[in-house]
Amino acid sequence: MTRESQDARVKTINRELVNMTSLVEKQIYESMICLKNFDLDKAEQIIKGDDKVDEMQKTIEEECIKFIATQQPVATDLRKVFTASKIVTDLERMADHAVDICKITRRINGNVNVFKDGIDELWRMEKKVREMIGLSIDAYIKDDESMAYKICEKDDEIDELYKSLFNAVLNAITLDDSLIHKGTQLLFVIKYLERVADHVTNICEWTIFSKNGVYTDLNE
Repeated sequence: MTRESQDARVKTINRELVNMTSLVEKQIYESMICLKNFDLDKAEQIIKGDDKVDEMQKTIEEECIKFIATQQPVATDLRKVFTASKIVTDLERMADHAVDICKITRRINGNVNVFKDGIDELWRMEKKVREMIGLSIDAYIKDDESMAYKICEKDDEIDELYKSLFNAVLNAITLDDSLIHKGTQLLFVIKYLERVADHVTNICEWTIFSKNGVYTDLNE
């Protein structure tokens, strides 16, 4: 395979990866809208639509395996494609968390607005997490190691929001024990968003590996 055709294959894999990322971001956003508006019909659609993410993961992984097995890529291309095969796993797990949030919408059986101002930061947390997802894939596509490190620094903001929201929900439950069920379910939502941010950090770790061949643990 010529240098040009190898480059074209890598670009195709990257394009599919960007498409998968867009779908995952959309699922996370819509899952939180379902929670906010108690939209059970839309929640069911997202749960059923998870198969599409799984199919995209499988397609990209197969493309990566074929490329590595048949084209004898140079070291830079090998790392790039190997990294893509790792990134899709983190994206698929993010999508799983969107499904988890939709299932919580079913279980919570009502509107979360009963918590009033206590969970306003939940929607800000979700927005920040989605921004991090898009930036992490952008860093990977651009081979931008510096950008990957900066994105990981944003995880500290997510951790602070996690702690603040966790305490706010616990305080609300303490003041009104009728909120115990909904509050407990909301704690899971907060944790799922925090886990999505951890998966973003994983993507940044693999991006750094793709750039220089050295794996760096940034989830400490």
